[in-house]
Amino acid sequence: MASIKLLLANDKVEGIRYYEAYRKNGGYTSLEKALRSYTPDEVTEEVKKSGLRGRGGAGFPTGMKWSFLAKPEGIPRYLVCNADESEPGTFKDRYLMEFIPHLLVEGMIISSYALGANTSYIYIRGEYAWIVEILEQAIAEAKANGWLGKNILGKGFDHEIYVQRGAGAYICGEETALLESLEGKRGNPRIKPPFPAVKGLWGCPTVVNNVETIAAVVPIINNGGEEYAKIGVGRSTGTKLLSACGNINKPGIYEIDMTISVEEFIFSDEYCGGIPNGKKLKACIPGGSSVPILPANLLLKTAKGETRYMNYESLSEGGFESGSMMGSGGFIVFDEDQCVVRHTMTLAHFYNHESCGQCSPCREGTGWMYKILKSIEYGKGKMSDIDLLWDIQRKIEGNTICPLGDAAAWPVAAAIRHFRDEFEWHVNNPEECQKRNYGLAHYADELVLNV
Repeated sequence: MASIKLLLANDKVEGIRYYEAYRKNGGYTSLEKALRSYTPDEVTEEVKKSGLRGRGGAGFPTGMKWSFLAKPEGIPRYLVCNADESEPGTFKDRYLMEFIPHLLVEGMIISSYALGANTSYIYIRGEYAWIVEILEQAIAEAKANGWLGKNILGKGFDHEIYVQRGAGAYICGEETALLESLEGKRGNPRIKPPFPAVKGLWGCPTVVNNVETIAAVVPIINNGGEEYAKIGVGRSTGTKLLSACGNINKPGIYEIDMTISVEEFIFSDEYCGGIPNGKKLKACIPGGSSVPILPANLLLKTAKGETRYMNYESLSEGGFESGSMMGSGGFIVFDEDQCVVRHTMTLAHFYNHESCGQCSPCREGTGWMYKILKSIEYGKGKMSDIDLLWDIQRKIEGNTICPLGDAAAWPVAAAIRHFRDEFEWHVNNPEECQKRNYGLAHYADELVLNV
């Protein structure tokens, strides 16, 4: 059964990047419907009914987040689109902005109407420099056709959208660091509370949503929140974009309805098409670099022996002991030739480099994790280093202002939890580990269930 397409239904239509083709294929009908048939509160209500959850990684209910927005008299409100997509392994927002920019623009105007925001911003990752022009062109086209500016559709709603390019800092993906950067300051995360919904951009009530989340508002209003909620399963409603990469035959962006199994997603021809060169599956990070890595036997089945599905609940089944997270949907697959120690070292290096340095557990801890992992990887590690790593990550997690500390600790914790014998092999075979990898070992063996 082919997956339902909501966001990528027209991504292959010629010229869909431009207004004319987008409009011809049903573009801006959702905005028209919102302004002509709904009050702002009714739009929020439809988003609540849809069960849409934040697609940036947290998975928090979007309608609920909107309803937290403070609305004091005479104070402006803002919508900020977080397009700072810097999570290694994640590139679905880039695809949306590059190929269907009007979908985001339309979603921004509808969301701003619901929130009573007359100005909104798209804060885009510094490395996506070429997309700034694409977005600005789409905004100019929307304005020229009466979808932006004063008194849109004669409904008394004024709105403008501005694009702000970041300077390439991963930390600015955290919503309060993003707001600091947008204000022209150093991108250091703020202490919460106050939350952005009360005191955000320039001290005014602000909602920060991810690109995919805002784009999803368009089909929600088009089809109705209840119809959207029928897609998917349980609390994992609607469709989800996934960035699939690593050792697979068909890397790319996929839109799924969250009812398929992980096994189907990796091995079916409709999606990733299996692993190249007849290699076996060793491990996978299902939701972007900061979520826990899982060995093959815990990826395809839960610790209870049940099939694992591509949705929020199923991927997190078993907690961090035996599960992971949907996260941002960066699906990274490892075959039998990959080295988990090396991979964990690479990630630790990344998080150490991207730490803003504000909190000492993260500033110091990420550096120490990288140094220790580096010495294990290059055959200079000691057995006590593995326990030391465990101790460091434990002291970082939950002790920082923003989630970057957690994002740095979780990959290390999961790697030691599930692949400890690979770390020990590096320590015990300092010369051999420089010439070959540990291989598949038992990571794909059937689980022995303690029933």
